[in-house]
Amino acid sequence: MTPELAGRLAAINRAFYENHALEFSDTRSASGAEIKWIIPWIPAGASVLDLGCGNGRTAALLATRGFRGVYVGIDGSPSLVRLARESAALIGLETATFLKGDLLDDEMPALLAREGIPRLFDVITLLAVLHHLPGGEARGRAVRRAAAALAPDGRMLLSTWQFQDHERMRRKIVAWSVAGIDENEVDPGDALLGWGGSEGYRYCHLIGKDELAELARDAGLEVVFTTRTGGREGTLSLCAVLHRMTGNEAPDRL
Repeated sequence: MTPELAGRLAAINRAFYENHALEFSDTRSASGAEIKWIIPWIPAGASVLDLGCGNGRTAALLATRGFRGVYVGIDGSPSLVRLARESAALIGLETATFLKGDLLDDEMPALLAREGIPRLFDVITLLAVLHHLPGGEARGRAVRRAAAALAPDGRMLLSTWQFQDHERMRRKIVAWSVAGIDENEVDPGDALLGWGGSEGYRYCHLIGKDELAELARDAGLEVVFTTRTGGREGTLSLCAVLHRMTGNEAPDRL
């Protein structure tokens, strides 16, 4: 995938989340099975960095479980960050911090430093995020950068849609021509998924276990647990827990 095409696809996703933030948020509750699986993996006093936090539902879920650690949520959509802050205020979650930021932006470390946020976290979540990043280079860089903020004994929790496994999701796939893109220019496993009855659509990439393991290895991590959950079918998301490989130190920077 060329950098130019990757940029166009990223712009499509940014526009979707800004234009459909409220209706998207209405479909993402803290009670969803696609995020409840993380509960046993997050100690009550942990420091958590939630990358692609959306409307803050992970923070809301942790609050219902007596979480008393440090929570920082980062998302690229200003509208979703605003909704996350409003939600946290409504439930009295005063210890959560929500910031607008792009995981792939070189300024991310400076953003965290300006906010006085710890450099390393016990838990980092990338829930339904990686499949929206166009191109293998971007997905690899995202995992490596997240790994740079992971404490030596920390864990990364991530999930990615297995949309090709379900007829309901396959029916959402729209032709690349609707975005003026030649289907021969995209990578295998890439798709545009429509959004309900609206005109919105998002770029998605199918990340299976093999690609997930490769992304982990390239970041000095290993997959230690996987499961499938979420969606109407109960198996939409491939969920995984990653730990640092023995003997590997954290990279120098996020």
